[in-house]
Amino acid sequence: MPKRIPPTSAISKQLGKLNTPDKIQNFLNKTPFNFERGGETYRSVEQSLKAGRAHCFEGALIAAAALSMHGHKPLLLDLRTINKDADHVVVLFKRGKYWGALSKTNHAVLRYREPVYKSVRELAMSYFHEYFLEDGTKTMRKFSKPFDLSKTKFDWLHSKGDLDGLVDELDHSPHEDVLPRGHKLRKAEKIEIKSGLLVEWKR
Repeated sequence: MPKRIPPTSAISKQLGKLNTPDKIQNFLNKTPFNFERGGETYRSVEQSLKAGRAHCFEGALIAAAALSMHGHKPLLLDLRTINKDADHVVVLFKRGKYWGALSKTNHAVLRYREPVYKSVRELAMSYFHEYFLEDGTKTMRKFSKPFDLSKTKFDWLHSKGDLDGLVDELDHSPHEDVLPRGHKLRKAEKIEIKSGLLVEWKR
């Protein structure tokens, strides 16, 4: 990643004024959700901004770019699930000694986290009880170590092609288990399942 995004670039023009995590999260919330109607996508920041829509991974790259423009490290956190569910990716930021997260999601859960967590594990575990299928099965099993986008070889800012290689690199980065082996879980309550069906953007 370049150390500085040129102020004349398309990215800088759209994200340059987003100088706080709150402003970045508001921008993500206003960005329509990418339902991938033409097939699976993993767009760069530039291509997502051009398309005017994003899903969780694409939104995470947008947030990471905005944070990096204002002195933050572009750190991803991958939340890994069982095969029946989809992984979720958020962006880490710090305020003093405490961790928070920015998130692009279409649901009432797995959203923004205030910077009140003493460790990345503590923050990651705040998503655990929100992560379940429509039958109530809780699905989160691992979370990644902070993944620094400034150290990847992939051009996540400007690439015109999909970033499948970056997704694979994140998938294979060090992850930490959530559950002890053989640990049994209670299913989510019916009222939790109902609230989880709320969406921000209609398909």
